[in-house]
Amino acid sequence: MNLRVLGVVLVVVLSLGVPSGLFADSLVGAGSGSVNLGNIFSIPVSISNVSDLYAFQFDLSFDPAVLELLGITEGAFLPTAGATSFSPGAIDNLAGTATFTADSVVGPVPGASGSGDLAWFEFKAIGFVSSNLTLSNVILLDSSLTDIAFTTQDGKVDVLSEVVPEPATLPLVGAAFCTVLAILFRRRRAVIHQPVQPYSTR
Repeated sequence: MNLRVLGVVLVVVLSLGVPSGLFADSLVGAGSGSVNLGNIFSIPVSISNVSDLYAFQFDLSFDPAVLELLGITEGAFLPTAGATSFSPGAIDNLAGTATFTADSVVGPVPGASGSGDLAWFEFKAIGFVSSNLTLSNVILLDSSLTDIAFTTQDGKVDVLSEVVPEPATLPLVGAAFCTVLAILFRRRRAVIHQPVQPYSTR
């Protein structure tokens, strides 16, 4: 093929457009965010730019001095392909790990394509500073049970400050206490200043 023909082919390809994601791997990423100490919150592990995702598995690690993992639920992405079988895996808050979180489409159907959430992780912020959310042992399979190429992106949670009391709580308590004192003081004055009945004999 001479240079003129090659140039014509390239012009035709570019004019027709290149399908999105043709030369890019899928991305599996953990979410990030900022919370206050004591907050309960959810962080997703998501996927983007995937075609025919039939099953997945991954592990997620975190700092157990900063976060406590309360539960894991299925994301909305894989069920778009049909019925699924979801396994939240095992939670170890001493080691700071969630292992073997997995999901699979059921039956001889195509997998899910596009982008969305694979699973949601519910945490409680129990310590200051921050915690990385690190993905490992990630496996993606298509409907022919062939590996899907991917890259990963870890997340991070920053814990900002302590939980403070509700602003209206202390003033309301103080006002109620002052009201009680005022009532008691008035009653006491009424007793002290009550007129003395004259002594009489019959």
